[in-house]
Amino acid sequence: MGHTNIPSFIIAGTSSGSGKTTIALGLMAAFKARGLRVQPYKCGPDFIDPGLHRMITGSVSRNLDIWMSGEDFTGRCFRNNLQGADIAIIEGVMGMFDGGRSSSASLAEALNVGTILVLDVRSTAESAAAIVKGFEILDPLVAPRGVILNRIGSKRHLQLVSDAIKKHCSSEILGYIPRTLEISIPSRHLGLLTSDEAPLSREAIHILTDTVTKHINLDRILELYTLDMTFEPDPVLSEEKPTCRIAVARDKAFCFYYEDNFDLLRARGAELVFFSPLLDSSLPDNIDAVYLGGGYPELYAKELSANHSMITEIMQWVEGDGLVYAECGGFMYLTEGIVDTTDTFYPMSAVFPVKAHMQKSRTSLGYRQISTSAHSCFGPAGSILRGHEFHYSTIDTMPDHIKRIYQVNNDTLEGYCYKNVLGGYMHLHFGYSPQMVTHFINHCQQQ
Repeated sequence: MGHTNIPSFIIAGTSSGSGKTTIALGLMAAFKARGLRVQPYKCGPDFIDPGLHRMITGSVSRNLDIWMSGEDFTGRCFRNNLQGADIAIIEGVMGMFDGGRSSSASLAEALNVGTILVLDVRSTAESAAAIVKGFEILDPLVAPRGVILNRIGSKRHLQLVSDAIKKHCSSEILGYIPRTLEISIPSRHLGLLTSDEAPLSREAIHILTDTVTKHINLDRILELYTLDMTFEPDPVLSEEKPTCRIAVARDKAFCFYYEDNFDLLRARGAELVFFSPLLDSSLPDNIDAVYLGGGYPELYAKELSANHSMITEIMQWVEGDGLVYAECGGFMYLTEGIVDTTDTFYPMSAVFPVKAHMQKSRTSLGYRQISTSAHSCFGPAGSILRGHEFHYSTIDTMPDHIKRIYQVNNDTLEGYCYKNVLGGYMHLHFGYSPQMVTHFINHCQQQ
């Protein structure tokens, strides 16, 4: 058992768009520039922010989501990944209390870590104190200890806001970000660009680092948010000798994975072999299963469609009863093809007899709980799985002869099966039901 003191905090916002991502990235960059090993985390199911965290810190960012992976697993994930770190920075989600069990406030209480409230004051002055006061009294257990003011317009503006908060609130003002900071992260699909596409240049990161270092009291943050931590070995993640090989699609088109899923697979005896459906001509040798994760296949549809040798390999693997698990973008790769918003059709591997049609607006978003109606690679009928759904495409009506084994809590049937393939739009987090990983490994070993 280990014992240490590590500064740890959640960057919470008053609402979406308050500046959490910019300030979280800035703090990560600033503390890294000081020589600290920063361990980043993201509250909620988002895939894209963790990629940006990794780009800034060089460390794998972990999703902390109590609803999706359970409170026990979430706590262990937080503690396990702190070992060797000098500071933990958790980027919150939406407004601090938004999201119920998956909110930043719920996570702060479960982990017993402090919160820093990001307050966008672009259109307010003294009234900012009323907002901070409200966040302090709504739930005293997670009341913010400190506030960072975003989009300060002038010295006078800073004084008005600061004086009001100091007079009426107990939260300490830790610093501010001027309105003149010209750092923006381009949007895509109402989300952020993936880190693979380097949305922040070195110059932008340098400006962000300098701005945070100049205007935010980093020393005070270290003093105010130090957390007394106890570590002990996690039996769930005790790695076994590899007993199977799983080919995992990972490139610019397929980049959405929960890192904890990989850890759990390795811990149960899987050797993960990464490959690129974009660039590679064949699947890795001597594999027992293929894992096709989510991402942006529609952005690389032309290149994916042109890689005939890989598509042929996938089709031959499926027809030879090879085990495949595919989710969201990976599932789209297994359809007849992708139709973009200009009605251009790009053929894919045609495992499932439907096309994926891209829409101009989001078609589905939300947490999902699944009860399986039949035995699958994840266990017996009645297995309970949890995950998240987020996509901008729809599929044609799936023919009746394609079996559906997911009974979803939004009254839909999903989880499409063909031969030894299980695919659908759901992004599953294995942490909620770790036994599903054991079943999957056992299924691999039977191949």
